[in-house]
Amino acid sequence: MAARRRRIAPRKRSQLLNDPLRSGLELNQSNTRPSRVIQIITLLVIWVMTMTDAIPRASFEILGREDFSEVTYSLVIHHPLMARAARPGQFVIVMSHEAGERIPLTIADFDREKGTITLVIQAVGKTTKEMQQTCKVGTALYALVGPMGVPSPVGAAKKVVCVGGGLGVAPIFPQARGFKENGAYVIGVLGFRTEKLIFWRDKFNAYCDELILCTDDGSAGIKGFVSDGIKLAISRHPDIDEVVAIGPPLMMKACAETTRPHAIKTVVSLNPIMVDGTGMCGGCRVKLGDQVKFACVDGPDFDAHKVDFGDLMMRLRRYADEEKAALHRWSENCRMKNFVPTQVPPDLMREMLELPDAYDEVPGG
Repeated sequence: MAARRRRIAPRKRSQLLNDPLRSGLELNQSNTRPSRVIQIITLLVIWVMTMTDAIPRASFEILGREDFSEVTYSLVIHHPLMARAARPGQFVIVMSHEAGERIPLTIADFDREKGTITLVIQAVGKTTKEMQQTCKVGTALYALVGPMGVPSPVGAAKKVVCVGGGLGVAPIFPQARGFKENGAYVIGVLGFRTEKLIFWRDKFNAYCDELILCTDDGSAGIKGFVSDGIKLAISRHPDIDEVVAIGPPLMMKACAETTRPHAIKTVVSLNPIMVDGTGMCGGCRVKLGDQVKFACVDGPDFDAHKVDFGDLMMRLRRYADEEKAALHRWSENCRMKNFVPTQVPPDLMREMLELPDAYDEVPGG
């Protein structure tokens, strides 16, 4: 005679989830279908999901901020675990708020003793302009994922040139420091449009044996581009082992063409359009000769003499119209919120100010 199946008295969902171990044991003693193991796993998953809201979120507090210009600013963020794990050349993915865009940013500095990482950001699009307004000392980022990417090898070269142009000056700093700490002779080549835009000169002087400043207008250092600074370094040092360059694609391409005739190993750090940062979306693929690589998991550092810069620049412009539209919607949203007309009834004023987020779907598009 077949054994009678035991039935578990119905309970409220909250009662089951408050004690998942006991619930699991009861399910294990029953012979109900589906399988007892699946039931236990399902209950545990539901319990974890319901408890998520009760778990305090990590706070990525902004401890410091410095504005280098009207569009360039740095954020010092408290994250002890990431500060210990970070290596030169790696990046993070940031969300400033729950409904915000996920954007990749290269780690510009990290301090393991203080438990902080530093990001240098240029306000050029909707998200970076929004962060420029909202990311103040004492506030916190909603999400910070990383460190991501393959760390830059900084232990082999004996004499290296670290090149940074514009915003690329910030992410080249950890590499210059890393090379110096590993005993290399470090030559820094930094490019800016004008003297007023120069930042972190003292930080580079602390780790560079030579520092060559280049400005477009000649207001500081030599007049010219970073490629001119590389030529100067090569003329002084014919035994350079490696050149590392970070900056706009055109600048990195110029660096590659400058070193190619001398057969000097040249590495560039690429930052193509990126979504997830784990190699799943394929949005950050770059061409290296007849190969295709993903910047997020294979890079971001690649052999500059193999990179197809034409394809890279084309891909970077692919969503230019959408980016402009998003920035326009956000700007209009901000403008309307800051516009306060006089002699308007309070109820109408509240309705006017309650504008939807630029990315929310609204009637009429």
